[in-house]
Amino acid sequence: MIIRKIEPAFIDDRGEISDIFYKHPVDHVGMITSVKGALRGDHYHKETTQHMYMMKGSLRYYYKMVDDDANIKSIVVNEGELVTTPPFEVHSLEILEPNIFIVFSEGLRGGVDYEEDTFRVSPSLFPENILNKKYIDLRGESK
Repeated sequence: MIIRKIEPAFIDDRGEISDIFYKHPVDHVGMITSVKGALRGDHYHKETTQHMYMMKGSLRYYYKMVDDDANIKSIVVNEGELVTTPPFEVHSLEILEPNIFIVFSEGLRGGVDYEEDTFRVSPSLFPENILNKKYIDLRGESK
């Protein structure tokens, strides 16, 4: 996992231009919106690298390498930050507030390939107290 703050590359009286990537190959770009309390992820990719750019809001990012059950870590990803998930890193997202993030994928991840390189894990990376909370998912159904 790599996290970095995206800084403006150019600023003038009209506003700012920030380069999220420059001279970097990307196969898929998607936008994800989430409600507070939603849980996402609990999976890894064998070939795909994902980059998540937080446009609005924040989330807690839980992560570990697929073969390292004893070393689960977490960080908070804030607005304007980019987190990179390499292959074989299990990742789970706890949505701390309503948010919007853009996902840039190097490898299969969009359209009909959405689940092609996605491998679910059990048990969850989420702490037990998080899993026991009620939350509203994006379809409006209570979980």
